[in-house]
Amino acid sequence: MPGSTRFAAAAHIMSLLARHRDGPQTSEALAKSLGTNPAVVRRLLGVLAKSGLTQSDLGKGGGARLAKGPKKITLADIYRAVEAPGLFPLPRAAPDPACPVGCNITPALTAVGDAAEAAFLASLEGVTLKQFVKEIAAGVAAAKSAA
Repeated sequence: MPGSTRFAAAAHIMSLLARHRDGPQTSEALAKSLGTNPAVVRRLLGVLAKSGLTQSDLGKGGGARLAKGPKKITLADIYRAVEAPGLFPLPRAAPDPACPVGCNITPALTAVGDAAEAAFLASLEGVTLKQFVKEIAAGVAAAKSAA
């Protein structure tokens, strides 16, 4: 079962906004880079704006921009803005409480998932958007020099 791609798309959008700080970026331009529909980008921009990461200017010449500098935004900020808590979903149906596994599986999975998510978020917390954009640029430079 495929997982959510919201974080990857949001990181892409935020990286583009960080690289193009000279002016707002339209949802159409961002969508072209992502290879998706502008409506998808607008939905993500709305969520990112609610989290205080982006701002949008309406009207002619408008578009999205970062709400604060890329040094002040971490990948964890982006992840928290667009993804629901929990790295993996728990079963929707309640397990059999009489089963020795069923009565304890949910708390055990929750503990493991919470620990994994804390480690994952700690890793993302250590990477600023500015650092991430530099890594992207280094990859572009390496690809050009190899060609």
